[in-house]
Amino acid sequence: MNILINNGSILIFNKEKAFIQNKNIAIENGIIKYIGKVPDDFHYDKCIDATDKLIMPGLINTHTHLPMSLLRNYADDLPLWEWLTEKVWPCESKLTEEMIYWGSLLSIAELIMSGITCFNDMYNFADIVARATQDAKMRGCICETLFDKTRDDSSDFKETRDLFKKWHKSNHDRIRIFVGAHAPYTCSPDYLEKMVPLAKELDTGIHIHLSESLKEVEDSFNTYEKSPVKHLYDLGLFDVRTLAAHCVHLSDEDLQIFKENHVNVLYNPVSNLKLANGFAPIVKMLKKGINISLATDSSCSNNNLNMFEEIKLTSLLNKGITGDSTAVSAETALKIATLNGAKALGIDDKVGSIEVGKCADMILIDLNKPHLCPRHNLISLLVYSVQSSDVDTVIVDGNILMENRQLTTIDLNTVMKNIQSCAESLTK
Repeated sequence: MNILINNGSILIFNKEKAFIQNKNIAIENGIIKYIGKVPDDFHYDKCIDATDKLIMPGLINTHTHLPMSLLRNYADDLPLWEWLTEKVWPCESKLTEEMIYWGSLLSIAELIMSGITCFNDMYNFADIVARATQDAKMRGCICETLFDKTRDDSSDFKETRDLFKKWHKSNHDRIRIFVGAHAPYTCSPDYLEKMVPLAKELDTGIHIHLSESLKEVEDSFNTYEKSPVKHLYDLGLFDVRTLAAHCVHLSDEDLQIFKENHVNVLYNPVSNLKLANGFAPIVKMLKKGINISLATDSSCSNNNLNMFEEIKLTSLLNKGITGDSTAVSAETALKIATLNGAKALGIDDKVGSIEVGKCADMILIDLNKPHLCPRHNLISLLVYSVQSSDVDTVIVDGNILMENRQLTTIDLNTVMKNIQSCAESLTK
């Protein structure tokens, strides 16, 4: 489908600067063909009037566990370790493929309705998560959760290879596959070491939880006499693209290791707050040039997939922690939620910004709202005022996945009906 978008205000990234331009956009076969003047002979199948709309790159949620929408509001107000061992893991052992499918679709619907056009997921039954992603015409990076305390590495690695062969660059190159190491505390050193040649063999990256809690760091020093970051570095994990979720408790040595090895940090402010894990040193990372992207974590630890909430908190929280009102500007927060996410996933040549030649992954924000009036500064407005419910239209790879707040690839009523039934069965 070819699409012409008229009369919109477009968020543009130019090197380190973000600004707004009032121009038209022409999309041809899923690719941004023109920005600005569109030739009179451009043939389009659909024209979108973007008057009173702001067009921006789709948000990129770089750390999710999509099927955990089944456990939303199930295990709240608990410390991380108790939350995991007494609530989450026992319940997850009872999951079925049907539950995984409906849980994934519900989360994908929420992602779309929140203006997210790409996600990075780690969970069991990754094949089912990929199928839901394909059915919804969504863009996603997916990995199977690997941990050897309860599983066999030979079958695990075969499962990842099979997943890669079946799904990598499928769905019109909207699906990518990573190697998913759960965490240093659930994976033995030799098991983690074996993941490096696996990732090199597949020419892909490793997605892992890292230094999320103080307990994790203390246990690492007690067991290995080093931090979790140094532990992974010594095992060679950073020899491949590494996407490290949380990274809350980091020393200066850890930060230097990240910088020298180009580790990508997946920042989850709401989840870290809810589980009382602390505050990731984002400002220090930014000053070192470490790539930071933004994420929600799961619906069980957040308890939603609202990236606009995360964007606002990214800016406000780090101002409060540092006592510096300029610590994370609105421009920086927007970049963290879009272009930096694409860089972390290795797809910034395709998405993350609105540029000619890139895939048409973009969202339209309805500005005709009382909380968005007046419009003194549209970049500030996006960070400090916009709500996820202001997202009007979502386009992924030139496919309209939502228009006028109506999903086009997901029957939401059917999904919600099935989810309620599955959730009741799961927690009974």
